[in-house]
Amino acid sequence: MIDSDTWRTQQHKVLSRLAEAATRSGVRIVCAESCTGGWLAKLLTDLPGSSTWFEGGVVTYSNRAKQELLGVDAGLLREHGAVSEPVARAMVRGLSRFSEAQLGVAITGIAGPDGGSEEKPLGSVWLAWGLSGKCVMTAGKVFDGDRDAVRRQAVLAALSGLCKTIDNSYKHRQPEWAPKT
Repeated sequence: MIDSDTWRTQQHKVLSRLAEAATRSGVRIVCAESCTGGWLAKLLTDLPGSSTWFEGGVVTYSNRAKQELLGVDAGLLREHGAVSEPVARAMVRGLSRFSEAQLGVAITGIAGPDGGSEEKPLGSVWLAWGLSGKCVMTAGKVFDGDRDAVRRQAVLAALSGLCKTIDNSYKHRQPEWAPKT
């Protein structure tokens, strides 16, 4: 579990790293959130200047919203459940329905206090990161703590994955507006 002070320190550190990496690479970011309810988008827009690299996000809390806004197949939701790797992948791919941002992230999970099962305990979260509508990385986690602690950890994992994806995919790319060296 992550306490509030540690969360703030880690959040500041990873947000600063993400802002620098996104600015340096010229990549634009978009997000799809379920269990975090817009918390990731809120943190990204707290940063002055984030409008140069953050395009927006969508909160798809219900299965219906996942289907209608992101095009997640109803059969996929029935077969695997909303908190699953296939659904997280479909969510990040679905971002291309309304955005031309190069990098997307999706978060779906069970923050509690209700809703867990033996197969998917409270704190279960699936994340997916994608480039130009294609899923490149997923991660399944089970976080400890209460509802806020699970959500804080999910947001931090999403931010860290965004940094990792940019570092791995854009490390040698300069934005079009950057002077050639």
